[in-house]
Amino acid sequence: MSFFFKASRPKTPQEVAKAIKESLMALDTKTVAEVKALEKALEEVEKNFATMRTMLSGDGESEPNLEQVSQLVEELCKEDVLTLIIHKLPTLGWEARKDLVHCWTILLKHKVDDKHCCVEYVEQHLELLDFLVVCYDNKEIALTCGTMLRECIKFQTLAKYILESATFVLFFKFVELPTFDVASDAFSTFKHLYEYSLQDLLTKHANVVYQFLTAHYDEFFDLYEKLLTSPNYVTRRQSLKLLSDFLLEAPNSQIMRRYILEVRYLKVMMTLLTDSSKNIQLSAFHIFKVFVANPNKPQDVKLILAKNREKLVDLLQNLSPGKGAEDEQFEEEKEFIIKEIEKISV
Repeated sequence: MSFFFKASRPKTPQEVAKAIKESLMALDTKTVAEVKALEKALEEVEKNFATMRTMLSGDGESEPNLEQVSQLVEELCKEDVLTLIIHKLPTLGWEARKDLVHCWTILLKHKVDDKHCCVEYVEQHLELLDFLVVCYDNKEIALTCGTMLRECIKFQTLAKYILESATFVLFFKFVELPTFDVASDAFSTFKHLYEYSLQDLLTKHANVVYQFLTAHYDEFFDLYEKLLTSPNYVTRRQSLKLLSDFLLEAPNSQIMRRYILEVRYLKVMMTLLTDSSKNIQLSAFHIFKVFVANPNKPQDVKLILAKNREKLVDLLQNLSPGKGAEDEQFEEEKEFIIKEIEKISV
């Protein structure tokens, strides 16, 4: 006697979205006070996320059905499942978070009738971005939220919102958190904000960062100075490298011209030239040289350079790329800067 079992019918996109929503909402029920009930609810979420991942990216043997992917994307947005997913992040287990990160990238990128439905959903629920930023304070989910944020930043409207939001200033705190992995991830997100916005400038003529810095110049560089003078070596090095890369880009010349007029920032670079790290010294030199080479130096900048002439010349003469490298361009630049300092008159 043989028995035949009929294979279970695959869930439709609508059923998958409904199952995800119900399993996430189950985390709110009173029964979660019981450990076993919570574990069961989390297992259900994990199972549903795995189903979503398979529907979005295939099972390894077959490609995803694009029509089903579009239906799932639309359903997740229509039923506000994206909001639930983000707000339940602190409760989710590691496996569910891993599947979510994988799915999040696909969801944001997928177009339905030439529209990024999930991006438009986030644009209509911008508080979700604030929630993801604030989650850097929760080390259990910080890296997950950071990855999701960096995917959001690839879309100009979302990057612009984060830059202009009240939560943006929190990055200056997060990059100095004591947990190294979290601090590094926060700095990576901070850096991506500038990289993707600069890329927009080169491809779409829409410089989000330039507009932001023009409107918030004093506030931003006040906070940024704290990173440059941080007692944390990694923070100093990463923030200086990012500043150098940004200011020395041709499209940001107006910001650079404004920056090199301020004696307080000259003093910061002069201090960094004395840092114990050769890498920091060299990065500082590339910004310091612009202060010196500026043909329209303000009087207070001239005074500081003249007052510290001997120390600066001595510092620069002993500055080299290191490890026996012979960098002709660097040596030529250094020689030019030394001559400029020596001929400053006040």
